[in-house]
Amino acid sequence: MAQVVYQEATRVYPGSDRPAVDALDLDISDGEFLVLVGPSGCGKSTSLRMLAGLERVDHGRISIGDRDVTHLPPRDRDIAMVFQNYALYPHMSVADNMGFALRVMKVPKDERDRRVREAAHLLDLEEFLDRKPKALSGGQRQRVAMGRAIVREPKVYLLDEPLSNLDAKLRVQTRAQIAGLQRRLGVTTVYVTHDQVEAMTMGDRVAVLKDGLLQQVATPLTLYQHPANVFVAGFIGSPSMNLAEYHVEGEEAVLAGVHVRLSHATLKALTDEGGDRVVVGFRPEAVDVVGEGDADSMTFPVNVSVVEELGSDAFLYGRYAEATDPALAEHTVIARVDPNAPPAKGDRVRLRIAQGKERLFSAVTGECLPT
Repeated sequence: MAQVVYQEATRVYPGSDRPAVDALDLDISDGEFLVLVGPSGCGKSTSLRMLAGLERVDHGRISIGDRDVTHLPPRDRDIAMVFQNYALYPHMSVADNMGFALRVMKVPKDERDRRVREAAHLLDLEEFLDRKPKALSGGQRQRVAMGRAIVREPKVYLLDEPLSNLDAKLRVQTRAQIAGLQRRLGVTTVYVTHDQVEAMTMGDRVAVLKDGLLQQVATPLTLYQHPANVFVAGFIGSPSMNLAEYHVEGEEAVLAGVHVRLSHATLKALTDEGGDRVVVGFRPEAVDVVGEGDADSMTFPVNVSVVEELGSDAFLYGRYAEATDPALAEHTVIARVDPNAPPAKGDRVRLRIAQGKERLFSAVTGECLPT
């Protein structure tokens, strides 16, 4: 086990005018499960491959434990990697696939067999050890790929979108198995995914990247409740946060009938940057549906376009009823509603943002503002 540290680690691909990973500073604790997440092209897989030694580090350094591994070949880094496509040898049995790296390392056969059996027991693969990969399901093949990494007993596990080839139900089941396995083994693990739900349910901490830059690294709950900027606020959460740019009028932010009171700290920050606009965000569950008798200046009407009924939850998707700007009239508002009595498509409802549940961001920089 070991701590992993990126210090201003940068990768610039030949012919590119900007870094794929730009001065990444990231400290991963010994035994931590850290997830790198972001949209396609954000640099998450490149960051992982730099740690594995599969991509060159053009500037900065990377260390594992007390060793600087920036320029070491992959075989000398004491890491094990699990890929998206399993990469199993089709002519070998499960046991031979899992023990292949140990055989190359000339580990004695008795020790090799012991490690394979222990890994198979952990992964519930004991009855499949004599089978070939073609006789296994996708989830079983992915567990074999995990077993091949486990038997090496490395300091760091690296997983590059290992669940993307699985169907939705199996993906949910397997991610729980991987998270549970990592906690039992206690080995430092870096996991890459584009799926923010996967990231939120698996990681001790989650690092969000965009355009090669680290946006925020924090626990899943902190990312959800206190996003550092507009990008993190919109990327984390399913359904996503409602975000729109509001006009500042006096001590309120106003948009299409929505009024949000601004604190003195927020108003001072806006004055300092010389802005008369602010980005307001609120989660779908931070909205209350109110009756016409409870309508006031803090409520706003929404025309319901779609209602998603999920059994335990229901989500309303609608449009601002008082929007005069054509672009804003197409802006979708999402609210969680009572699943036992959801509104119908075509209804008009009044919503109120729960006090203190809004998140405010600079319209200039996108960064979170004091509240």
